[in-house]
Amino acid sequence: MSGTVLRVAAWILAIGLVVAPVVAVVQGWVGAERWPLTTLRVQGELQQVDPAELREVLLPFAERGFFAVRLDDAQAAVLALPWVRSAEVRKRWPDTLEVRVVEHRPVARWGEDRLLSDQGTLFPAAGATAPRSLPLLDGPDARTDAVMELYGQARELFAPAGVDVRALRLDRRGSWSLQLSNGVDVVVGSREARLRMHRFARLLPQLLARQARTLERADLRYTNGFALTWGEPAAP
Repeated sequence: MSGTVLRVAAWILAIGLVVAPVVAVVQGWVGAERWPLTTLRVQGELQQVDPAELREVLLPFAERGFFAVRLDDAQAAVLALPWVRSAEVRKRWPDTLEVRVVEHRPVARWGEDRLLSDQGTLFPAAGATAPRSLPLLDGPDARTDAVMELYGQARELFAPAGVDVRALRLDRRGSWSLQLSNGVDVVVGSREARLRMHRFARLLPQLLARQARTLERADLRYTNGFALTWGEPAAP
């Protein structure tokens, strides 16, 4: 009996030695005091994300220690930062917290308070300083692909005239309008947008060359032509 009791006691002690550290980790007992995270390693090209802000966001998670840190929560906190498209947080034994960050690359401003990335993703512009040279696009969120497609077509059509497209908008009724780099506002309408722009762009150099006044607005919503609004003649 005594031998059996000793063997049982030994098994209980062995199981306890295995389970105790697991329970300690789950309960957070093994924390920063014994295994602190003292090194932050950042991977990725950071052009817009502030490294100091990144450290500040991750500090509360690193303070919990190697075993108690919650990587999913830390990753979610990094993803909430402006300009962050994707993030991955890992830990490396014995004291390193690694974070890999991929930034959004904006190709346009979208409406009043958002940006459009090269992946077709809309993200908040709050806390982000976007170059003013980016075009201003706008439209329903579900139509970003259509807006980008027509924007590219419009640039190609007006390039021979020596002008670029500064802004393009699709309203809720499906009507297109744009603004050229020379300040001309163009109302395209909801039908045959590319055909109408092509017809106008082809005649635009002649219109600008033959008039002493500045062209301010063009309405292309006509079957066989368009309506033009001219400014005052330039001072001699």
